[in-house]
Amino acid sequence: KKSKKGGRLSRQDSNKFSQPGKVLHLDGDEDYLELCMKEYKKMGIKAFGYMVKETEQHKHVKRLIQEIRPDILVVTGHDGLLKDSKDLSDINSYRNSLGFMLSIKAAREIQPSLDELVIIAGACQSHYEAFLEAGANFASSPDRILIHALDPVKACIKVALAPINKIVTSEEISKVTICGIRGIGGIETRGKHRGGAPKPR
Repeated sequence: KKSKKGGRLSRQDSNKFSQPGKVLHLDGDEDYLELCMKEYKKMGIKAFGYMVKETEQHKHVKRLIQEIRPDILVVTGHDGLLKDSKDLSDINSYRNSLGFMLSIKAAREIQPSLDELVIIAGACQSHYEAFLEAGANFASSPDRILIHALDPVKACIKVALAPINKIVTSEEISKVTICGIRGIGGIETRGKHRGGAPKPR
């Protein structure tokens, strides 16, 4: 009996399949978007990428969420502190942070749950606190530094491949991103990977 049971379990294990989280990625830079999509493909993650100007993303995000029904939303592109900006708490001191914040808010109108829809937002020197307050799970840039183009993608991949019963922390995100905790931070977030069985015949 033990031998038969073991055999059944063994066959069942080999018949499982993997389902990472599905991604919707909006990017204000066409070259960066292409780079990001290659990274998703390399990691076996189903991702839908759209090149949309940072200031226009919030106008399209609701429709795209309803069409694609992603597990993870990434809104990124270019950002930065405007010349002579002194008040880092003022959203108007940033090149495109207002656009990203509006996109986060629009997405949360569709799906308010931080577990159902994970949002990763921002770019170089973005208004980190405003994004978290608007409803992002992870955001740039806590220390207002320049981040790598792939940092939001690496954070996204970490969540997409983490099991649904695992909590991903900002410390874990910092280990896979190029700029670390100074570039991207956030809140504890449930993973989006699900296993299943049997494999489709």
